[in-house]
Amino acid sequence: MIRIAIADDEALFRKGMGLLISEFDGMELAWEVGDGQELLDKLATLETLPDVLLLDLNMPRVTGIDAAKVIQKTYPQIRMVIISTYFSKSFILNMIELGATSYLPKNTQPAEVEKTIREVVDKGFSYNQAVMEVMRDQMMQKSRPKPVNSFGVTLTGREKEVLQLICEEYTTAEIAEKLFLSARTVDGHRNNLLQKLNCRNTAGLVVYAIQHQMVNIQPDSFWDKKA
Repeated sequence: MIRIAIADDEALFRKGMGLLISEFDGMELAWEVGDGQELLDKLATLETLPDVLLLDLNMPRVTGIDAAKVIQKTYPQIRMVIISTYFSKSFILNMIELGATSYLPKNTQPAEVEKTIREVVDKGFSYNQAVMEVMRDQMMQKSRPKPVNSFGVTLTGREKEVLQLICEEYTTAEIAEKLFLSARTVDGHRNNLLQKLNCRNTAGLVVYAIQHQMVNIQPDSFWDKKA
């Protein structure tokens, strides 16, 4: 069962989203809060964290942006899905840097919300075409980076294989099957990659790997798959 939490200052939106989640197979609403401070207070008291957090950006007391900064550092295992009326390039890039595994506008169709939740749980990230175009444009504007090995980071052959498959959007189970490994071993390699490359989550890992040419995927071809 996928446990989902909602942080949004609009009560009507929270209630509607909660009803929607209850209709998704294998998902349940764990709890909801109305502002960023309430969110952080709630997380600090929990023994079991939610799998996915649907997070609004414009909230009183503590904004979603400031709450995301804390969550990224303290609860990196939570998959943050931003659902906001703010859908500008600057907001999208900022939240991705803060560990958002997906970014959706509030007028998103229910089917896409369900698909997004499942993908962030299975693959660690889910960016729609609009978000991927923003990320691609940002990457193309930057100068070509130096190979990652120039920064003293060395990956094993197996870690490189796992990273390649992660960037090709295979799930942990699929990677394990392709490489004849256990899911636990794949997760171990993923955790090593996160530590070595100083990334908070799988989404950051994918962006970093593409930016630094660590995988055999060209940015254009990667984004074309999202069309």
